[in-house]
Amino acid sequence: MLNVIALIIQVSTSLLLIVLVLLHAGKGGGLSDMFGGGSVGLSGGTSMERRLDRITVVAAIVWGLATFWLSWMWNPGG
Repeated sequence: MLNVIALIIQVSTSLLLIVLVLLHAGKGGGLSDMFGGGSVGLSGGTSMERRLDRITVVAAIVWGLATFWLSWMWNPGG
């Protein structure tokens, strides 16, 4: 049962990470420019970009934990 939940989390966070990475700013734009932000100063971007960065990091950590769990539970030698 826990493996099924971990697999659902794995697939969900994989899709979420794809969307989040595509929303990030490239060299000329991104999510902040799409909604009228775009004034990038020394602070590292707009508050929307910083929030997007944090969400992406949390999603990546959850994805990594789910990957670790699945590899640990489905290890044929363990």
